[in-house]
Amino acid sequence: MSEQDTTRSIKGEDEVVDLCRELIRIDTSNYGDHSGPGERKAAEYVAEKLAEVGLEPEIFESHQGRASTVVRIEGEDRSRPGLLIHGHTDVVPANAQDWTHHPFSGEIADGCVWGRGAVDMKDMDAMTLAVVRDRVRSGRKPPRDLVLAFLADEEAGGTFGAKYLVDKRPDLFEGVTEAIGEVGGFSFTVNEKLRLYLVETAQKGMHWMKLTVDGTAGHGSMIHRDNAITELSEAVGRLGRHKFPVRVTKTLRHFLDELGDALGTELDPENMDATLAKLGGIAKLIGASLQNTANPTQLGAGYKVNVIPGQATAHVDGRYLPGYEEEFLADLDRILGPQVRREDVHADKALETTFDGALVDAMQIALSAEDPIARAVPYMLSAGTDAKSFDDLGIRCFGFAPLKLPPELDFAGMFHGVDERVPVDALQFGVRVLDRFIEAS
Repeated sequence: MSEQDTTRSIKGEDEVVDLCRELIRIDTSNYGDHSGPGERKAAEYVAEKLAEVGLEPEIFESHQGRASTVVRIEGEDRSRPGLLIHGHTDVVPANAQDWTHHPFSGEIADGCVWGRGAVDMKDMDAMTLAVVRDRVRSGRKPPRDLVLAFLADEEAGGTFGAKYLVDKRPDLFEGVTEAIGEVGGFSFTVNEKLRLYLVETAQKGMHWMKLTVDGTAGHGSMIHRDNAITELSEAVGRLGRHKFPVRVTKTLRHFLDELGDALGTELDPENMDATLAKLGGIAKLIGASLQNTANPTQLGAGYKVNVIPGQATAHVDGRYLPGYEEEFLADLDRILGPQVRREDVHADKALETTFDGALVDAMQIALSAEDPIARAVPYMLSAGTDAKSFDDLGIRCFGFAPLKLPPELDFAGMFHGVDERVPVDALQFGVRVLDRFIEAS
């Protein structure tokens, strides 16, 4: 058998694990200040894998080392609107000393591929590459144009990745009306007769904020009534302990109806503690979609133990539900008080779409073909993705990176957590589902 024939015989599910491992081994840690290695090596790796099967990808570098790869694949019916499949290649940093297996080793252990990016989101990057390479090798055109985008900088807001391409090269996405990306399509096993697959149809908006309090500098030994640290600490404490009210969005109502049907009970969004306790590893994701949140994440003040500083600062990760931005900001100002100056470090909109249409039907068809007890349901992501940028082009976005997961895996805890990992068989499952999804879409 010739080398070419051997290449053609490789199926997507046979190579997805190696693709995922190789991507993980490329350190693309994003510190948010260009101090990391950047995504250029990953962009070149992706481009090479696409070019190997005859595609013509392009690499776009928005800043030194900050590169994204994009390719368009012609479909059978070019009169139809195109479909975008997007993923990011950057990852959040990892401290190797905290991990069971080195975060950039791509090691296989206990039936999983371990490493930073295993679920966020080099797994989906690998599944997309595997599916597309298999389809091109076997001469199977997609029903309509596909645009693949492997993007830089998502973990810092997408300024040097998706936002850059949307602003500078919107022509790359001409004719595209729908998209799938990360943090959706993963399973939650209800019982032996039903497995829910959560498809992301909404995501919170964000206000990453800097809080500042000005006080009077002075000697640490004196009685001091105007201490910036004291004022800020009290405000941050109030904010960190505040429980924002539950707000029932369209997506939450739909999810609760589906989950209630699955559990055989009507669910009250105002009394979710018992329900969340039954949701295992997805409880964190669902719990955060019930209300606005504001978590203090950084504090800064002073330069010497006996000097009272004239200023103290804090950073807060704020997330608001679709339709509730004004309420969120008003609540913040009320909780913080007049002495605290609030300014945005990074802000972005919330998104919400309906759970219907041919693309949703294609998801259900593809999932059911590989898992007979599958039911696709919508949910809201508490964080944000590059979908926010593509929404600016009028593209309807979903989170659909299909994974059939063991019930005991704390999937939500894998995101930005220690010992991030993805089951090998979940990767292979995802390839099969994505292949069917593309065909049905």
